Amino acid sequence: MSADLDSTGSDAEGALLSPNIWGSPQTYETHNLALDRSGIIDAALLRLAGRSDWRGATVVELGCGTGFHLPRLAETARRVIGVEPHAPLADLARRRIAGMPSGPRSATAAVTVVVAGAQDTGLAAASVDVAIARWAYFFGPGCEPGLAELGRIMRPGGIALVVDNDATRSTFGSWFSAAWPDYDPSAVDRFWARQGWQRESLDVTWAFDSREDFEAVLRWEFPPAVCTRIFAREPERTAVDYAVLLRWRRY
Repeated sequence: MSADLDSTGSDAEGALLSPNIWGSPQTYETHNLALDRSGIIDAALLRLAGRSDWRGATVVELGCGTGFHLPRLAETARRVIGVEPHAPLADLARRRIAGMPSGPRSATAAVTVVVAGAQDTGLAAASVDVAIARWAYFFGPGCEPGLAELGRIMRPGGIALVVDNDATRSTFGSWFSAAWPDYDPSAVDRFWARQGWQRESLDVTWAFDSREDFEAVLRWEFPPAVCTRIFAREPERTAVDYAVLLRWRRY
């Protein structure tokens, strides 16, 4: 998938720069391909939703980026909607799903991508069974408008799921904490608890096909000084243990 597509549209109002994926969506593709190849996260999302698959569900991915996860969701869901505030990324997501069914009479899921923010999705009230945000809400305070929008669009009995970094555990967590020392995971946990969300810890692996890919993604993820220390200490590494938090709330 080319990362050179220029969008003719505008970003959603209030879109906030995500410096890694906005600047290098192809590197984000490498990141996604390397993370959790065993499917532990996807299996946990289904389990928390009380499902064996997404059959019959309208599933929304908030901050879908280039749409990496949309085809997989569409394998069983009734309808899949990617919500992405940055127009060039939405264009790439549309390119990814091109040719997939997009209408209600399709035998498989209808898949669409909209340029919108998490705080104003444009979706109908009480229209969503499952909402998933992967690394889009994890800084906690400040995402209240997006949480209010979830309260509006979720159907009674629906579930919202947020995939988050666990900065308190794992090799990746130690790198994350070194890169962002002002990040307070305890404060973030308290924020989510006040909003009525629950949490579960998972352990996955980030495994790259080459050292070149490993270094490219880390340079994209962390400040240069942190990368320099990691590369010096870990000259052969191409995989890392990675702790993840799943946060969820039923409506």
